[in-house]
Amino acid sequence: EIYTLSLHDALPISIVIMSSMSSVAGLSKYITTLPKTEKSILLIAIVSFISSLIYFSIQPLENMGSLENLIYGGLLGLIVFGLSSVMSGAINQQVISGLHGINLKIKHSMFLSFLSMTALCILMIIGGFISKILHQTLYINFILFGCVLVYGFNTLVFWTTAKVRFVKAATTGLVQPLLIIAMFVLVLFLTTDTIFVGSLILQITLKVIIAGIIFIAAIYAFIRIIASPFKKNLSIGVLDLLSLFIAHINEGSNSLEGLFENMSEAIDTIVTFVSFKTENGIKSLFISPSVHPGPLGNLGGSNMPTILANKFDNFTMVAHGPSTHDFNPIAVSEIDKIEKAIKNGLEDVEYSKSASKFIRYSAEKANIGVQFFNEGMVILSTFAPEGSDDIEFGVGLTMMTQSRSKCNIKDSVIVDCHNSFTEESGEVLPGNAEVFHLIDAIDKIDSNQEKYSIKVGCFEDEMKTLDKQEGVGDSGIKTMIIEVDNQRTAYVLFDANNMEIGFRQEIIDAVKDLEIDEIEVMTTDTHSVNTLSRGYNPIGIEKREEIIEYIKISINEAINDLEEVEVGTGTKKIKNLNTFGPTHSTELISTISSVVAVSKIIAPVLLITALIIVFIWIFETGL
Repeated sequence: EIYTLSLHDALPISIVIMSSMSSVAGLSKYITTLPKTEKSILLIAIVSFISSLIYFSIQPLENMGSLENLIYGGLLGLIVFGLSSVMSGAINQQVISGLHGINLKIKHSMFLSFLSMTALCILMIIGGFISKILHQTLYINFILFGCVLVYGFNTLVFWTTAKVRFVKAATTGLVQPLLIIAMFVLVLFLTTDTIFVGSLILQITLKVIIAGIIFIAAIYAFIRIIASPFKKNLSIGVLDLLSLFIAHINEGSNSLEGLFENMSEAIDTIVTFVSFKTENGIKSLFISPSVHPGPLGNLGGSNMPTILANKFDNFTMVAHGPSTHDFNPIAVSEIDKIEKAIKNGLEDVEYSKSASKFIRYSAEKANIGVQFFNEGMVILSTFAPEGSDDIEFGVGLTMMTQSRSKCNIKDSVIVDCHNSFTEESGEVLPGNAEVFHLIDAIDKIDSNQEKYSIKVGCFEDEMKTLDKQEGVGDSGIKTMIIEVDNQRTAYVLFDANNMEIGFRQEIIDAVKDLEIDEIEVMTTDTHSVNTLSRGYNPIGIEKREEIIEYIKISINEAINDLEEVEVGTGTKKIKNLNTFGPTHSTELISTISSVVAVSKIIAPVLLITALIIVFIWIFETGL
């Protein structure tokens, strides 16, 4: 999506940022599911043997019979291409490791050798067909041309993913093509006139050196051109960004967080919460931090809902507060600041047994569920059945101020239920019509509701039969039943990144026969689920019946856990939270957009021109 959007598009900038990150995250399955080393070696052997067999069936040697040609050709390919590629796979991994590079395990290196060799073999077969048509022997030139392409490709991979300098990457990139050429020359030396081979070696050396320099110079120029804006605008290296991102996906490394520090921005935000306690202490916490759980994987605050909840000894639900990707923490350690703010706030909470029933209000697209607790209130906001994404922090503050003023309460816990997603869903930003819909809905709240004693029951399940592939994060499902004056309301929270549009209503319909009167389904918006095959990965795309069964079980178990509690609310400021920040988020997407726009022009011109020059140089004189 990032390739077709700019800052002037109608969709919000942060949607594009999320789209970009998610699209890249979707590539992670190819990194983590590469074949094992043994499989790559077997593939190398098979492809090298068969491709050479095909070539010699197209261009048979005149002094051999058909069967001899096939056997000779297959063995020649196995030795020249297969053996050389296996050796290079092993050597490359050792060299990169010795240079303190990252990401290149032996299975990656061997698969890279397989891909490079396969491209070379395809060129050789093409050369065979062209040689037959033109009645010329061009296969050596095609092999040399292929070796130059392999050299450029390997260098590009090592330089952009292994976090090594260009000279070291270019030197390591020589291993596979040099081994192939050396093995090819050795076979010729053993089977051909030695005088002819000496002249051939000189021509090959000259052609390959000059062609390699031309092609590698084009690659170097292209990477430097696209890297410059990142360094200038964001003070980060695009190659470091790419290699560390791959390390995170591949090995779970959080080294990328160190790079984020260069573009971080300290902000002040807030966290609101509801605390329910019994005689034995706090029974449960319902927390809504205005901090966004992103950007993806386990980076920054992506797994914040689980990490933050686990910092408390009691049952804890971390809902999605009003915040966008601008408020992504740059490091996991930043979550400690949220924890500290909540624990400080809990010391000041005043408790009572006073709570109201759960009531719904709506205004055009906006739908809110409202419940008063002691001196505070909870507002569960959704635009379902319409699609929607994050509610921006400023909009959330407006909702808090409006509801506190309207209802004369101390704390307003705003929750973005995040439960109706489509890829076209837009954020709720200042100036959007949806903001006024929310305000209008809040204006309808009846602040003079009767208060009653309260019971609470809790249950949580990690949903171990489902995983991130199905959009389920580490915390699975958490359900809290709140009973006020015989009305039972189910607060159901999935550790997920939004919910497939329409699934919320399906859930509501499915639990009508249970012993509850109201239900609202929420997601934490965790971005830890965005590392697999889908970029966007909302819950409810698949296995809906199984998910609904988990909901039914959790509701029944929470009902069994009901007991009388006291309740209190709190609001605390989080100071100096290091996040991506609105300025850098905008700058990031602007930089990406400009780089993509320039690359569309520069890449074809630079690289294709270099390939044409290399091709002409190699084929200028026959071998």
